[in-house]
Amino acid sequence: MGKATPEHRVMVDGFPIDVDNHEDVLAAMDRAIQGRSTGHYISITNTESIYHARRIPSHGDYVRGADFSLCDGVGVIIAAKAAGDDVTRYNGPILQLDASRYGASRGWRHYYLGGADGSAEEMGKRLQEQFPGMIVAGVYEPPFRPLTEEERAEVIADIKRTKADIVWVGLGLIKQEAVVADLIDEVDVPWMSGVGGAFDYHSGRIPWSPWIIRKTGMEWLFRLIVQPKARAKRLYWSFAWMFGAMRRGFARRLGGGQKRLGS
Repeated sequence: MGKATPEHRVMVDGFPIDVDNHEDVLAAMDRAIQGRSTGHYISITNTESIYHARRIPSHGDYVRGADFSLCDGVGVIIAAKAAGDDVTRYNGPILQLDASRYGASRGWRHYYLGGADGSAEEMGKRLQEQFPGMIVAGVYEPPFRPLTEEERAEVIADIKRTKADIVWVGLGLIKQEAVVADLIDEVDVPWMSGVGGAFDYHSGRIPWSPWIIRKTGMEWLFRLIVQPKARAKRLYWSFAWMFGAMRRGFARRLGGGQKRLGS
């Protein structure tokens, strides 16, 4: 089996955003898992991700090469709207919750690569309590530095040993995406995805914004209040890209150059 084929995909500032129904994404994941088709990955694509993708060729290739590139953040929605397209948000924490629920009865095996101070193990315990039957195949919390060749080989061997179906990587942009790109062809798993703050939220290490705040698209403000030092520069990158993308989107729209694929 080759790459999963999104039903509906739009281009936002030159990068793909897939707008498939959530259940369709999960069904595509299940087909690859049941068929043991390996080497697939999901990009959680937000404003900061596209900011870096425009400047770092390898990260741009990562976003473009994903089986699914899912919208994370109101900024991507606004930029798409400027170009005349509608996209819906499907962020990493929600994808992980959905996959935990959907896969519990299907025997999906989840592996957590990332986190700190036991957050990955705590996340696994909480998700298993929330979704009885969910399988945590393995956990690896790497050091806060590049892995040595020996450590890298150890991680690959451990993931293979656990026969994981999905490797969730929580190391923060853009480190986690680089790890996915580095390991995807060697770990023999159907799926990998960098999910950023999901490890912190689902473990309870950092509070997740209330549902109504997430629904209104103001989660970025909540994060800034909770983690001001960690978020300030990232918000600058996000807003810098969003306003530039809106300007480029309006220009393409006026010139008749908007593009929708697969519809």
